[in-house]
Amino acid sequence: MTPCPSPEQLSTIRQGYDPDPSKSYSLRAEAYTDECWFNLESSAIFKHSWQWVCHAEKLRDAESYVAADIAGQPILILRDKKAVLRAFYNVCQHRAHQLLSGEGRTTKIMCPYHAWTYDLSGQLQHAPETGNLKNFDIADICLEPVQVEEFCGFVYVNLDPRATPLAETSGNLGDEIRHWAPDIQDLTFARRLTYEINSNWKNVVDNFLECYHCPVAHKDFCTLVDMDTYRVTTHGIYSSHMAEAGKSANTAYSVEQATVKDHAVWWLWPNTCLMRYPGRGNFIVMNIIPAGPDKTLETYDFFLETPEPNAAEIESIKYIDEVLQVEDIALLESIQRGMSTPAFTQGRIVYDPMGSGKSEHAVHHFHGLVLDAYTRAVSP
Repeated sequence: MTPCPSPEQLSTIRQGYDPDPSKSYSLRAEAYTDECWFNLESSAIFKHSWQWVCHAEKLRDAESYVAADIAGQPILILRDKKAVLRAFYNVCQHRAHQLLSGEGRTTKIMCPYHAWTYDLSGQLQHAPETGNLKNFDIADICLEPVQVEEFCGFVYVNLDPRATPLAETSGNLGDEIRHWAPDIQDLTFARRLTYEINSNWKNVVDNFLECYHCPVAHKDFCTLVDMDTYRVTTHGIYSSHMAEAGKSANTAYSVEQATVKDHAVWWLWPNTCLMRYPGRGNFIVMNIIPAGPDKTLETYDFFLETPEPNAAEIESIKYIDEVLQVEDIALLESIQRGMSTPAFTQGRIVYDPMGSGKSEHAVHHFHGLVLDAYTRAVSP
């Protein structure tokens, strides 16, 4: 059986890409439409990269836990009785039933199917009716561990047991976030917005990584920030997107009482977007979740100084939900329709060597990482 994708398909998908963004084309359309590449991304990208889970406040106390679906896998993250952060596949070692759901506090992990019970280190403690089994020792059975890390106020997991720690592989990202958001540990969850987008997840990332479209598609946003100060810098597995707030009244939302004067945004490979908008102390996490070659789930989590937004924050959340996201989703779904036609193969990367926000060099950087992942998977 011919593998999918084949080395020949890999050669084709790399066509047009050049390490020099001033010479390069974008990813080819089939990377956004072909189920073959989507399936490869699940195994080659999402099961080997650090995935955002939640703010650390949810797992701050001993015996707290969060159950989540990460890269299509059921994962359980918790603090044990000694406050050690741990993560496991949320799968009982008896018949693979899910162990815990939602979030909360627990002193033990008991399977709701046959009551096999584990301690918070993942070790099996009790298995009913197994006293007569031969060659059976509960000390030999424990939950399958998963790499977990607290990074800049948030919890991430990686399904690859050999993955390099996020704090190490992310270079200076932690220092940047702590510089621009020194209050990040003290913020608290306030709101979540959810979206279902009929477009490939990479289109969502592409759109986030450039503001070339902003003067045309996001006229209100261009009054919120000073586009002349917008600069984008690419790093190993992340990019930084910085701009000063606009100096005059804007049409997005009021920033009259703002203590945060800058627009500081980061993209972390492959699908996490971290944002700090002008206003009161805040941090926003946009999580991009692939759901099919032409479907993406997206969450916006708002972390603020208080659990309830103030009037200005309600206005800003409404702007993001009812204006900015509406504009972007219409763009993304139109792009996906266009990529599914024979009229489009790939387009040129628009590049400004000065790093303007209107340049697409961060998109080019992302495409290079995608192609590198494809190559490692197809030609290991």
